[in-house]
Amino acid sequence: MQTSKKSQIKQLGLSAITLAVLGLMQQASAQEPMRVEVTGSSIKRLASEASLPITAVSGDEMEKRGMTTLADLMMALPQSNSLAPSNAGSGTNINLRGLGVNRTLVLLNGRRLANEAIADGYANLDVIPMSAIARVEILNDGASSIYGSDAIGGVVNFITKRDYKGAAITAQVLQPQRDGGGDEKRFSFIAGAGDLQKDGWNVYATLDGLRRSRLAASDRAELTSTELLTSIGRAPSLASGGFATPANFTIPSNKNFAAANPYYASGCLAPYSIQGGKNTCVIDNSTYNTAIYGREQLTFFAKATKKISEDHTFSVDYSRGQAEIFGTKVPTTSLAANGVTALLPSTSKWYPGGAGGVPAVAGVTGAPLLVTWSVGEAGMYITRDVQTNQRLNFTDEGEIGGWDYKAGLVIGVSDRVGYLHSGSLDGPKLLAGITNGTLNPFGLQDSTGKAYLDSISLNGQKLRISQSTFTGLELTLNKPIMKLSAGEVGLALGADFHRDTTEDVKTDVGLAATYASSSPSRGQGARNVAALFAELDIPVSKELNVNLAVRDDHFSDFGNTINPKASFRYQPNSTIMFRGSANTGFRAPTLFDRYGYRLPGATTTTSSAWDDPLQCPSATPAIANTGKPLPGLVASTVCNVKLPKQTGSNPELVPETSVGGTLGMVIEPMKNLTMSFDYWRVNMDKMLANLPEQVYFLDPVKYANLFVRDETGKLLYIKNTTMNLGGQKAAGIDVATNYTFPTSDLGTFKVQLNGTYLTQFDNQLEKGGEFASNIGRFGLASNGTTSSFPIITFRWKHNLALSWAKGDWNTQLTQNYNTGYHDQNLVAAQYFRDIKPYTVYNFTMTYKGFKNITIVLGVNNLFDVNPPVTNHSGYNGYLSSAASPLGRAFNTRFTYTF
Repeated sequence: MQTSKKSQIKQLGLSAITLAVLGLMQQASAQEPMRVEVTGSSIKRLASEASLPITAVSGDEMEKRGMTTLADLMMALPQSNSLAPSNAGSGTNINLRGLGVNRTLVLLNGRRLANEAIADGYANLDVIPMSAIARVEILNDGASSIYGSDAIGGVVNFITKRDYKGAAITAQVLQPQRDGGGDEKRFSFIAGAGDLQKDGWNVYATLDGLRRSRLAASDRAELTSTELLTSIGRAPSLASGGFATPANFTIPSNKNFAAANPYYASGCLAPYSIQGGKNTCVIDNSTYNTAIYGREQLTFFAKATKKISEDHTFSVDYSRGQAEIFGTKVPTTSLAANGVTALLPSTSKWYPGGAGGVPAVAGVTGAPLLVTWSVGEAGMYITRDVQTNQRLNFTDEGEIGGWDYKAGLVIGVSDRVGYLHSGSLDGPKLLAGITNGTLNPFGLQDSTGKAYLDSISLNGQKLRISQSTFTGLELTLNKPIMKLSAGEVGLALGADFHRDTTEDVKTDVGLAATYASSSPSRGQGARNVAALFAELDIPVSKELNVNLAVRDDHFSDFGNTINPKASFRYQPNSTIMFRGSANTGFRAPTLFDRYGYRLPGATTTTSSAWDDPLQCPSATPAIANTGKPLPGLVASTVCNVKLPKQTGSNPELVPETSVGGTLGMVIEPMKNLTMSFDYWRVNMDKMLANLPEQVYFLDPVKYANLFVRDETGKLLYIKNTTMNLGGQKAAGIDVATNYTFPTSDLGTFKVQLNGTYLTQFDNQLEKGGEFASNIGRFGLASNGTTSSFPIITFRWKHNLALSWAKGDWNTQLTQNYNTGYHDQNLVAAQYFRDIKPYTVYNFTMTYKGFKNITIVLGVNNLFDVNPPVTNHSGYNGYLSSAASPLGRAFNTRFTYTF
């Protein structure tokens, strides 16, 4: 059934100006034919008859595909190069086209949320209430002329239910087949009252909770086995002299004394350490490494709608989402703090050969010892990152003076707090306990030592407190202004004013917390943006419709930018339609990039271990653990180690710009078969990004100015703040095919294909430099603020779904596929390799034959496929950011409707 234009605008929750571009869409599943009603159109069956390519996925479709979180959706989308949630705490984000998370605009019911609080450049999808979602619409085209900054890569709009009457409760469990963690438990509840059409009002609310347990790397030991890592050139080496329990030690006054451990001969101390190289013990990483990080989410959404009159509706909705990620590291270590090192004097009873019973070591004659101790008794070092996002949205829409209008006020607040959850100790006090003899770095503590460790615990302390806010006012007006032979010319006018703020505070706890090693800082910034925009929809003929849009934004810190967009839809007959667009884009540096914290030294360490190019030189650049330390230097401090790195804001940044467009066709060659092909292209300039770490080490001479050293050559930090790099060129073809078989006694079968083929993905690291292709390889541009790892692009990526429905039964088999690609290959030449294509199948079966009950049973990763093996320096043998190490898992979902 076709609905009116006005009711469609209300249903989609989008501005009138956006609807003029997108057309009038009904709720539809991904790639199913979308029934639209556009002035002058004679085709009402074609998918996406609007000028722009859109992918829509309904809430029911996500259930059928066995998805438990929005991360599952973002990872499956062919247009997305999103990363899986990590221990960085940034949560789930979406990266359309691989252009970066900061270039994909996320909306909730057509309006912005406050961004994730630290980077303030993208939304964390984990705070969006999944149980309230009616559908997700992905606009696969630049939209700066519609929404302003941040929409270079496209727009993802999460649309909640317009109304709801009744109540339902859902419980869901995802249980891996193999032992260990990684299980997910989810519940949701929705209740509502009032019929919007009959009663003129509706109120409903949803509550959604999720908990995922940690999956230890030891639970999937085959993914990081010594045999596998050796076969790809990443053989685990027997390190020497690093941090361990019992501690290793050196003698600072005797440079010729090699690192040693009093308990090496007796096998070190399980489960904290194992025998390493050269008479030392090393941490048993299998005890501490994490494959999937623990996570908890709790979201709430409520909406009240009142129909004041037939043409006037007022609504208010409130959302609150809280997401927590638990990051893990090996136990706290005795790193130098405040200029003090971990020296053990001969007066300590724990000195080798002393009264404490620690075995004597040859060559140790009373000189102070520098101990490298990992405090195993304190347990795994765990951080808890808590993000809370709240939004209050008022909407008033109706008709006045012949104009359809929509006015809105959005107030959003995003908070993020980083806690030291467990295993954290006060570094300076830890060193003091070593020096004064209270603590035994060579074994388990006595009662005095245990009491001292308890007294210097920092567990529960806040390490970082951040907040970003978004306050916006918007008004759009829409009406036909004249009538042509082919239909009415529509005009939309609008005004938008919003204010963004950010505040980021690193507490003084960072001075004491060993791993934090950060100085107190505060970054603060604000920005006002005022915009005027207009759009004209012109039915040139019954076959041709043209849309013109322009937006003028004024940034309080960057001045004006004007971005136009033109699109067309040409439909010569009832079986084919052509569409296309051209646009310019603009993205200002995020408030964090421009106004965030600025500290003079290192603020973190590299994500991967590297050899210092100067102090541990190697004949093969960027291959860690192949260099040799300079005379007098300890290998464990300059070779195959995470090096100090400086991150933070850059006051010299300028906005980036883009030019893009699409050209495509939609055909219906036979009944029930719809096919679409859309070529897209985006060219960017002055790209805002971080250099991936391997860039520094592939050419350390070229980037020598970014290695900041003291007069002795010691590396103080690698400068890795956001920079204006060169350009980026990306292009490809989106393909969607949908076929419904004729209904028979066997039921109804449907096939849906949604894929993206990359024709170009080139990066230019410096203005005027050469462009390098990143297709099918690890790229030379990073994923922005969320990761220093390079973007990974696939030549082809698709999902293919086969569904069957009959009566109360419904089943779906989904294939997620991507082509293979060149491994990073920062290893010896004999280990160069390519990664094979990756395919995962999910199967679900739904039954609704019981009164008020819906049961969904499914198997995720039906054939128990492991993630691709990679020799990338930042991973432990597999690519966790692109594929899950969980393996086959059983999905059970039970819904009861009251």
